[in-house]
Amino acid sequence: MTGALVDSNIILDVLTEDPVWFEWSSQALAQAAERLPIVINPIIYAEVSIRFQRIEELDDALPPAMFRRDALPWEGGFLSGKCFRSYRRQGGMRRSPLPDFYIGAHAAVAGLTLLTRDAARYRSYFPKLVIIAP
Repeated sequence: MTGALVDSNIILDVLTEDPVWFEWSSQALAQAAERLPIVINPIIYAEVSIRFQRIEELDDALPPAMFRRDALPWEGGFLSGKCFRSYRRQGGMRRSPLPDFYIGAHAAVAGLTLLTRDAARYRSYFPKLVIIAP
């Protein structure tokens, strides 16, 4: 694997010291970082940015020396759209964010491991994806 794409829920658990998930998320992130480059994409960056007032604060929290910033692959856009369409046809709620499908598709087409707390949907729609989850 070329890296571990870290879902925003993991990053937010660590940054906010979430009382339920901080310990698991911080340990999982540290263990992944020992073995693989840690990767984020613009969607994850945007989701985490909601917690910050200024871009400089966000960049301090997600330093490029620690978090490799990968672009979104075009193939991932296609795959995420197909998975989202399948989800909707199976009765999935419209409010479910398409970005989650793009995160899974990015990891799948780029050969990245996905570090997330929300593994069920990723496992359903990306069955070959390597996932680190509780």
